[in-house]
Amino acid sequence: MGEPLRDRARRATGWRLRMNGEHRPHYVVCGSDPLAYWVVRALLATELEFGRVRITLVVPERRRSDGPDGRDVDGIQVVRADRLDEATFRRAGLAGADGLALLHQDDVGNMHAALCAQEVEPRLRLVVRMFNTSLANGVRQLFPDSAVLSDASMAAPAFVAAALGEVAPTHFRHGGRTLYVARRADVRPQDVVCGVADTSDPARARVLPADEASADVVLAEATGQPPGTELAARRLARARRRRRPVAVLLRAVRSFATRKIGIAVLVLLGVIAVLGWLNARAARVGWADALYLTLVTTLTGEDPNVDKPVAAQVMQVVLNLAGLALIPLITAAVVDGIVNARLALHTGWLQPHRSGHIVVVGLGNIGTRVMAQLHDFGVEVVAIDKNPEARGASLAHRLGVPLVVGDAALEETLRSASVATCQALVVVSTDDGVNLRAALNARGFDPDLRVVLRLFDGDFAERVQKAFGIGISRSVSYLAAPSFAAALLDRAVIATIPVGRHALLVTEVPVAAGSPLDGRPLASVAHPGEVRLLAHARPGQKADWSADPRLVITAGDRLTVLARRAGLTALLRQTTPPPAPHQPEAPGAPLPRAGD
Repeated sequence: MGEPLRDRARRATGWRLRMNGEHRPHYVVCGSDPLAYWVVRALLATELEFGRVRITLVVPERRRSDGPDGRDVDGIQVVRADRLDEATFRRAGLAGADGLALLHQDDVGNMHAALCAQEVEPRLRLVVRMFNTSLANGVRQLFPDSAVLSDASMAAPAFVAAALGEVAPTHFRHGGRTLYVARRADVRPQDVVCGVADTSDPARARVLPADEASADVVLAEATGQPPGTELAARRLARARRRRRPVAVLLRAVRSFATRKIGIAVLVLLGVIAVLGWLNARAARVGWADALYLTLVTTLTGEDPNVDKPVAAQVMQVVLNLAGLALIPLITAAVVDGIVNARLALHTGWLQPHRSGHIVVVGLGNIGTRVMAQLHDFGVEVVAIDKNPEARGASLAHRLGVPLVVGDAALEETLRSASVATCQALVVVSTDDGVNLRAALNARGFDPDLRVVLRLFDGDFAERVQKAFGIGISRSVSYLAAPSFAAALLDRAVIATIPVGRHALLVTEVPVAAGSPLDGRPLASVAHPGEVRLLAHARPGQKADWSADPRLVITAGDRLTVLARRAGLTALLRQTTPPPAPHQPEAPGAPLPRAGD
């Protein structure tokens, strides 16, 4: 059996200590977007038994986006390089480092960087950001001691739940139980494990409140078919809408020709009608014969007849001339209509009127995942993206999801996707400005429309909520960063539960001998608003989900907790022994410098 990861990490740390005299773990992070920023922040908030970790951030020479990428964070070393090769990794001090996080949005580039990193430090803990599942499986085979994660997969359920007006569909299995997040009203009281949050005030959700009875969002055990599942299923069934072929045909006829050609045809038909009426009066015939004579004279021409009155002969000549103009106009209208219809179908503008569907703006990594999950739930989806070759465009065509190609910030684009009658709008493009304009224009169609907005800046999200009443915002990087940081530290995050702009973590923490919690009662683990104890397990035993709070904690116990990131950091300090004063192993070994 292979050596445990924890023991292997300790052996590697001891080897590095003897080599460079530095006792703090060192991690290298490569990224240039908000995910790298939040991962660095999460690592800086972590204190291990050796103290706070050292971080080296590798970023491009120039910023690639307006959002933060971590290069301005205090307390880290920044290396600027446009290429992740062996030379860059040596400059970043990767030799002897404890872990490497490759967070660029380039699957192939991340794989190449991983191969280069292995040449510099073979015993490296790798955390790789991947979107393509095939490449992810290949990375796991090449680097067994690695974690391959997708931020889009982690964050997509939160956007889907917000679009459907449901609690985040977080579910996981641990300690022989399947747990999920739900509203208290949708589960049986005996199935409730603990309170998660009080969301009665939409502007300010209180997570892990001291009074668990006040929490309307709870963590519950799945013991069968809960009432909430049935309600959600019925709501999803009502959201399904069949396509209306008649509506498509009417819209096709309406957009068959351009405005100028349509006006010309209508004017010419009016002239023909007037001339036909005058011809009928000159020939002194009834309305049925007048219609016949007009059509025959206009379309095919009539044999000349010198015995006709002069007025009838004049009208016949004029009608023939009008017929000569009508045939080309009809041909032009047909050709123009065919071309316009093909363009409209290709760009998605020719869509039937829908209601009860969900509109997803932006088919990047996260938008593609959201679209696929909503489709799996049986909800009708319409996608919008300004790029017809977007990452999720091919998947949209395979799933039969209509794709409107255009700028979502424009009203005509939103109107073509029937935003006025949709049940929710999910805006997840990478441009905050476009996202906000699309949300505000959609609210112009329906002031009560549920809008799920992707924004990075928390302060900006709060101001948008106060000014425009758009309170549902999500940050993909903020939701996914705790899992990336935990994987880099070789800690297993069991689940991440998003509540508003908070991210709660479910994790299992071992208690080390000599730590502050060793010998204290279980009641000392929980802290309202920060940490809640879910289960306790003795070494070699199953988890006890209803342990006595007076039970004394001993070394080797495992604590399953639900915590905020700051609360988890504080708990980790309580479950690890205080760092011993560092002493060199041999006379003459270099001592750590002040400030290290």
